[in-house]
Amino acid sequence: MQDHIRERVLNIAAYLVQHNCTVRQAANVFAVSKSTVHKDVTERLPRLNKQLAGEVRRVLDQNKAERHLRGGEATRKKYKEKRISPVLAE
Repeated sequence: MQDHIRERVLNIAAYLVQHNCTVRQAANVFAVSKSTVHKDVTERLPRLNKQLAGEVRRVLDQNKAERHLRGGEATRKKYKEKRISPVLAE
């Protein structure tokens, strides 16, 4: 594994554990795709640091268990913003 990839994997994993954030949020912070973050923490990380991989797995499992709540909140917010925004009628 190349050094810059190894460094990115460890940085992303540390960020996920420290901030308890989602894969999408981490992807935005590190300017990579969510697919890259997911591959880094599920495939590459266990080969580098098994203990950190376990901690990241717990965060990912928690996010998976809560995602239906976040999805509902995002939809609620989306439609609430549509109702509040003024419609320009001329």
